[in-house]
Amino acid sequence: MAHAVVPQGQRAPAMRAYGYLAFIVGLCLTVWVCLYVADAQQQQIGLRFQRDCDKVQRDTEVRLQTYFDMLLSIKGMYALDDRIERGQFLRFIGQLNVVERYPGFQAIQFVRRVPQAGLADFVAAVRRDRSDGGAGYPQFRVHPVSAREEHYVIEYTEPLKGNENAFGLDLAALAPHLQALELGRDSGNIVATERITLVQDASGQPGFVARAPIYRNGMPLRTLEQRRAALVGFVAIVFRVNTLMREVIDPALLQHLRVSVNDAGYLRDGGAKPASVDNLMFDSAGPLGAAAPPQAVPGVSAQGDLRMGERRWVLKFEGRPGSRYSRDPAAVGLIAVAGLIISTLIAALLVAWQRRLELSGQLGLALEEQRGLQESLITAEKMASLGALVAGIAHELNTPIGNSLLTATALSDMTGDFERKLGGEGGVKRSVLQAHLADVRQACAIMAGSLARAAELIMSFKQVAVDQASGQRRRFRLDELLHDTLATYAVQLRRANCTVRQEVAQDLQFDSYPGSLGQVLSNLLNNALLHGFEGRDSGVITIGARREGESMVRLVLRDDGRGMAPATLRRIFDPFFTTKMGQGGSGLGMNIVYNIVTAVLKGKIAIESAPGEGTSVVLTLPLDLPAAAGPTTQ
Repeated sequence: MAHAVVPQGQRAPAMRAYGYLAFIVGLCLTVWVCLYVADAQQQQIGLRFQRDCDKVQRDTEVRLQTYFDMLLSIKGMYALDDRIERGQFLRFIGQLNVVERYPGFQAIQFVRRVPQAGLADFVAAVRRDRSDGGAGYPQFRVHPVSAREEHYVIEYTEPLKGNENAFGLDLAALAPHLQALELGRDSGNIVATERITLVQDASGQPGFVARAPIYRNGMPLRTLEQRRAALVGFVAIVFRVNTLMREVIDPALLQHLRVSVNDAGYLRDGGAKPASVDNLMFDSAGPLGAAAPPQAVPGVSAQGDLRMGERRWVLKFEGRPGSRYSRDPAAVGLIAVAGLIISTLIAALLVAWQRRLELSGQLGLALEEQRGLQESLITAEKMASLGALVAGIAHELNTPIGNSLLTATALSDMTGDFERKLGGEGGVKRSVLQAHLADVRQACAIMAGSLARAAELIMSFKQVAVDQASGQRRRFRLDELLHDTLATYAVQLRRANCTVRQEVAQDLQFDSYPGSLGQVLSNLLNNALLHGFEGRDSGVITIGARREGESMVRLVLRDDGRGMAPATLRRIFDPFFTTKMGQGGSGLGMNIVYNIVTAVLKGKIAIESAPGEGTSVVLTLPLDLPAAAGPTTQ
């Protein structure tokens, strides 16, 4: 087929233009991939940051709810008896083991509602209270001193150690506490205070108190007036916010996440106070008043609401610089460098393609010439093989035909003698007649045997020739095909003093191409005679075949000849490779064998050989070829 050839002067600029275009496209793709990776990293950071924020908010809410549930359990104790003594209160708190189980609180308290008229009796009763097994509290006093209708005095506090300043504190004198107490009294709900500084905490850290009202048993509580009249006091939990939040938030997470909490006020008032230093409850960046908080990661921030104790807390989250919420510039840089390198290589390959096209044109011409030479050599190889086949058959036929001719001549002479004796005067004796009949029978037997041998040789040659010429697929037995092939090589084998041993089962029936398989066997036998037994007085060829699995046959042709060197074995299937160059070898015999076995017979071929150890050729062939398989031109 003729190929249109583009002039080199036109092709080179086109290739260079394609190279530049590929480089520009590669750079554009690289930039797009870098932007995509950067955006994917940002999305991943956003998802991780949101999960962390949700976890902190959820953990805080769960922990506060746990404390409030404990507060309700203490309130439940008063539902059984609203006259709980100090000893009973302390024992109940001790059974809860709150100090070890819930270390995030400062104290658990009971706040007594005391009318102004009963204040002195209340103080006296506390001073002589020995229900906890102690000596009473003779130094107890209500502070700060104030004159009002009702007082809310901290009567019980656990633990007392560290909370002495709160013992006897009159919360009615403190406006933030009084507001929370009155809201809890009127609503019956747990109410938390705004940010306060605990009197028992010398560090001045932010704190708050959550209280649940206690009402006198048996009194109605449906209306506001009834709840105010039935109020006994409050049970309370005192918190230091820093301690609470440090307990809730994983310390390792605080290295990457800044958390701040602001109290936005009571929900009934809208809970909308703006964030400021005055209502800042907690800041993980450091203590209040720190010089400057750490710089936040741009675009990595969030806000959440937490409703607790009738108040609204606003939680703010900011990502801090570090590995958790920062992009990985190394990955983007690596992609950019790789994209630049790949774009450059593609451009270089396109430019190099121009040189390849020039070389391909030259190689095309060379291949056309080589293909013609190869076809000529293959034809010569087949003609040489056919010539050797015909010469062998002619030599084999010479013996039985010569014997038949000699026997026929002798029989003709014996017949003439018998006729002369029969026409003589004395006649023919019985003994002479019997001898003549015996000679005739013997001559007929010799001629029949010789002609049968000749017919067998002719039939084998005809079958081999027809199979190789027609290339038709049919069913055949491997032992019969081998017998016909060996018959055509009888002269060459006898001349080389070569013995053939067969170990082939009779039940190996193929549905394949006998001509192609016969040609393979012929080439292998010819190769063994030409190369394997060179310089040898005799040799042995062993041909064995057996089933391998359900549908395959393993056919092995082994000789005890000279063998092959590793360099020869590596190139055994290369076309035009021969060790008999200039001595009648074309170098196509084993190449034809390989093509027939793999392309026509759909099998595999392997060769094992070593110098002085002979050669083994192993064919693995299917018994039944696939329906679409067919012969190809070798």
